[in-house]
Amino acid sequence: MELSALLFSSLLLLLLSGSFPTGLADSSPLRDTCPMDPRGQRKLFMNGFLCKDPETITPSDFKTSMLEKAGDTDNFVRSSMNVVTATEFPGLNTLGLSVARTDLAMDGMVLPHSHPRASEMMYVVQGTVIAGFIDTKDRPFQKILKEGDVFVIPRGLLHFCVNAGFGPATIHSVLNSQNPGVVSIAGAMFLSDSHLPEKLVARMVSLRAMELGRNRTDTAFHES
Repeated sequence: MELSALLFSSLLLLLLSGSFPTGLADSSPLRDTCPMDPRGQRKLFMNGFLCKDPETITPSDFKTSMLEKAGDTDNFVRSSMNVVTATEFPGLNTLGLSVARTDLAMDGMVLPHSHPRASEMMYVVQGTVIAGFIDTKDRPFQKILKEGDVFVIPRGLLHFCVNAGFGPATIHSVLNSQNPGVVSIAGAMFLSDSHLPEKLVARMVSLRAMELGRNRTDTAFHES
């Protein structure tokens, strides 16, 4: 009897602490549907958005065409990433989901970044890419992906994508948070309005090509 009580208490503590698997995604919805209500100025600050009046919900709340068109890849990294959340797509509210489209021109890439509140499932619609992530032991896991391939990126880990083909590439993604967030290393460290100490940034960029070469015995790509 005492053992059963101890096991029950341990399980209860896991649930309350959020360590149980149910805490790995956004909270479960309490209604069948809850499209965001965009009208008026919000007076409450919630972990999510207020729901529309159920009598005003329409099928249009659950459709978006925001991923239909390719993004602008005329930039330094030759890529574009468009993340659509419940803010732009009301039907996603309370569902714990976001969707995204990534376009890469030839030689395009998505620089290392992370989503602190979401795992990501990538589906290659067009082209050939190298996608990968880096775990907390600094081990890279990367694969060559072709049309129809799916790749999963665990929550919060740094990940990247490089166009490895001879034409444009397109990726559609689903993230298991309605507000996944994006943390970009390049943006945080090197943008002109970064408030990080200059000494820190200077030390990071002082690694010379020769030093980098000494640390890498083989520059060829290897699938992990």
